[in-house]
Amino acid sequence: MPLHIVKLAVGCDSIKELKEWVAERMKTAKKKGLPQRHVHVTRMTPKRTEEILSGGSLYWVIRGEIAAREKIIGIEPFRDKDGIGRCRIVMQPKVIAVSPRPMRPFQGWRYFTDDAVPADLGKATAGTIAAMPEPMRRELRDLGLL
Repeated sequence: MPLHIVKLAVGCDSIKELKEWVAERMKTAKKKGLPQRHVHVTRMTPKRTEEILSGGSLYWVIRGEIAAREKIIGIEPFRDKDGIGRCRIVMQPKVIAVSPRPMRPFQGWRYFTDDAVPADLGKATAGTIAAMPEPMRRELRDLGLL
């Protein structure tokens, strides 16, 4: 059973913004001749690497709700220029919208078991939900319509 990670998308206000941010990073990587992969650097290295790499995803919390995910394809511990241990979480650069679920703020990241993850939204639904204004989406979710 794969294990997932949930993390806050600090400074990101919508799924659309997250997708644009990832696309911009891929565009920059392509210009530099680097691999097309999305990398997020964290201070701590996950201890349950094998479980995560067996099909896990990084679920992004955007403005108080789990809203999207990216498939994790690698975990690379390293030391930065100051000798501090860090970790690159390497993901496929494809942001997948998920059924929104409220989540309170927390520091760092958390493990997320496969039985607790929200379902992916279909392509048609995901595009519509991602394009909705944030307050409307939250209200529809609170009413049980999303």
